[in-house]
Amino acid sequence: MIQVETQMGGSLIEVRLTGKIRGEDYEKLLVPAVEAALKEHDRIRVLAILDQGFGGYDLSAVWADTKLGLGHWSGFDRCAVAADQGWVQTAIRVAAPLLPCPVQVFGLDEAEAARRWLRESLGTVHIIDLGGPCLQIKLMGQVDPEAYQRAGGDLDARLREREGFRLLIDLTEFDGWQGLSAMAAHFNLARTHVPLLDRAAVVGDKAWQHMAQRVAARILKAETRFFPSEEIENAKAWLTTG
Repeated sequence: MIQVETQMGGSLIEVRLTGKIRGEDYEKLLVPAVEAALKEHDRIRVLAILDQGFGGYDLSAVWADTKLGLGHWSGFDRCAVAADQGWVQTAIRVAAPLLPCPVQVFGLDEAEAARRWLRESLGTVHIIDLGGPCLQIKLMGQVDPEAYQRAGGDLDARLREREGFRLLIDLTEFDGWQGLSAMAAHFNLARTHVPLLDRAAVVGDKAWQHMAQRVAARILKAETRFFPSEEIENAKAWLTTG
């Protein structure tokens, strides 16, 4: 039996598999859910939870699974599997390098961690208090406008407690923006808070990130500096000195 639940506006599909899976389970439930999601989103993310009673696939389900993968090969952005069966975990890990998207394996008791991994990778902005005037903004995945809106409220609340601030911009897990509106939200967030900024450290590994820091250094009144990801602790130390 297959149970299907959609989340995150349809961009995340959670599938629970119990007992022996048949081809008609795929055809009636999973395939329509995937195709409906891909009409609304270019790429989707999937969490498959294999209960203790999962009994594998019959031949028709194997074929249905193969057709689903081949038919929507480019439509999967990231997949997580939560299962306790050793043979399932081994099979997924062996197949993962051949799949078109990142795949992570979790135990059944780690289902919530799997959900968190999938949701965060959709794009989040974390704000971390480093003490004193220093804050860290960590951008993860492909960030959407709503994530910037939430971050803006959090940042405003934290800045009410400070006359000025120093910022560590962590881009080590940043994959870009989900469309032009997200890019606009990014620069709007920066524009409204830059006048309060005293010093900024940019941490990343990509050439364009270093270039962006150099451009910002010419525009901003605040002192800026770039650090590679392995020097993030040095970046924090630089923020707190002087």
